[in-house]
Amino acid sequence: MGRGKIEIKRIENVNNRVVTFSKRRNGLVKKAKEITVLCDAKVALIVFASNGKMTDYCCPSMDLGAMLDQYQKLSGKKLWDAKHENLSNEIDRIKKENDNLQLELRHLKGEDIQSLNLKNLMAVEHAVEHGLDKVRDHQMEYLMTKRRNEKMMVEENRQLSFQLQQQEMAIASNAREMMMRDHDVQFGYRVQPIQPNLQEKIMSLVID
Repeated sequence: MGRGKIEIKRIENVNNRVVTFSKRRNGLVKKAKEITVLCDAKVALIVFASNGKMTDYCCPSMDLGAMLDQYQKLSGKKLWDAKHENLSNEIDRIKKENDNLQLELRHLKGEDIQSLNLKNLMAVEHAVEHGLDKVRDHQMEYLMTKRRNEKMMVEENRQLSFQLQQQEMAIASNAREMMMRDHDVQFGYRVQPIQPNLQEKIMSLVID
């Protein structure tokens, strides 16, 4: 006896709905992977649950962005507005410009130049020479600045040495003056008689 036909309608029981969604989602992802391998098809799958959780799958041979671009091109439906298209074009332009700069850098380093013609080789040579001139100019400016700084340091050191010498001479002069004042004070004390009235006492004794 075959299975009865299931009526397709919203499952009211929350638990049953969650379980059914999980089973059907896993089945969809499995079928998408199988058709990708068996039929060499390009498959992309995006599923959003009622709670907002997303499940996605994209075949390994093509990323989702490229697949959506192809869908937009073939279906004629606009997936991106003008703002996003301009942003995408700007990103492509920057990538292309970066690739060109990387190639020019390799040429300047002498790499990947076998495919260049004479005109391009001369342009590379001119760019290298121009860059070398700028490097030499900067090197000369650096050396001149370094010499000026060294000269300024020598002059500052000379001035500091002179100031230090003047300070040392001033300190020595002050020390000599203090020593001379101390000597004069001590000598003055020695020339004063210990007993100022001793001479008067001796004269009185002689008279008596």
